[in-house]
Amino acid sequence: MDALAGKVAVVTGASRGIGKAIALTLAKHGATLCIVGRHRQTLDTVASCAPAAGSIHVFEADLADDDAVRDLADAIDRDVRHADILIHSAGAYGRGTICETSVEQLDFLYRVNVRGPYLLTHLLLPMLMTRRGQIVFLNSTQGLNAAAGISQYAATQHALKAIADSLREEVNAKGVRVLTIFPGRTATPRMETIYSVENRVYQPELLLQSEDIASVILNALVLPRTAEVTNISVRPLLKSY
Repeated sequence: MDALAGKVAVVTGASRGIGKAIALTLAKHGATLCIVGRHRQTLDTVASCAPAAGSIHVFEADLADDDAVRDLADAIDRDVRHADILIHSAGAYGRGTICETSVEQLDFLYRVNVRGPYLLTHLLLPMLMTRRGQIVFLNSTQGLNAAAGISQYAATQHALKAIADSLREEVNAKGVRVLTIFPGRTATPRMETIYSVENRVYQPELLLQSEDIASVILNALVLPRTAEVTNISVRPLLKSY
């Protein structure tokens, strides 16, 4: 239960879905949490649900805003002093053909899904290297194979994979591990919206659960330091799409 005791974990997108499940799982195993999201009230609710294994710090921040990301990094340094684990779970989703979708949507998705994680990693990396830390990027199956009608979102996920792959080559020698996880369709509020847009019946019991992804990440984080998991694809057992 205390596999992560003494470790500080920064989890973005922790207010719901996969990010929330990750935060609660890490807390259960003893981590001190820094949970990040756009809405303080929702984050406070998550914090109230977390096991009392480690302390919890709540940070309200819009990761699409460079100044907010810099303020977040400063606050973590001031309030917690170090970070051992950084998990990028925040992100935005959009769809539409290239013919019908504006470049402004591409710019927005890039800012949230690529620039935000890049900047936060850049700012926290000195702490993570000092602690021989670990970085996890929540990606998507669209980061491996782009489907029609989703090029803007898929492009950001491919870019995020490239950042993780390059970062791994840069920091492995300093003892830092970097993991990208590519979940298939997962029962989250976002996925329910996607099914509605697709005019399909939403059956969450047939999809991955957020806790499944959290368990996979936990297993990778607690591996002995003789090993590193670099990329994991996870998909529902029952193929309903």
